[in-house]
Amino acid sequence: MSRYEDERGEAKVFPIIRDFGFVVLFFIAAGMAGCPAYNVWQQGLAGEAELKRAEQNRKIKVQEAQAIFDSSNLHAKAEVERAKGVAEANKIIGQSLHNNEAYLRYLWIHSLEAGKNDVIYVPTEANLPIFMEQRLKK
Repeated sequence: MSRYEDERGEAKVFPIIRDFGFVVLFFIAAGMAGCPAYNVWQQGLAGEAELKRAEQNRKIKVQEAQAIFDSSNLHAKAEVERAKGVAEANKIIGQSLHNNEAYLRYLWIHSLEAGKNDVIYVPTEANLPIFMEQRLKK
């Protein structure tokens, strides 16, 4: 005979309910005792996750800044190379036009032909322009 049966072999209801209640109360008490420790553990994990997130954001900002720096350096180098090319071209053109009055006169006449009745001011000795109004009236 067990403690949950009476002399006739029938189950006793009260001891079963009482013992089941003790077991449930034990688990509830254990859960309540573990809650503060669980909260501390959970907050620790949340803090670690926040720290990892901050480190990742910092790495991203550093890489973005490095990309901007590299891009600026490459743009500066490209600009220097372009300026060297322009300087070399100007040097070549300058050397070819040096003491070449005929070619300069040809370019000047060619630009006059391409113009649309532009007024040309020719300075005199007193640095006053001569107006060619009479020529344009005809």
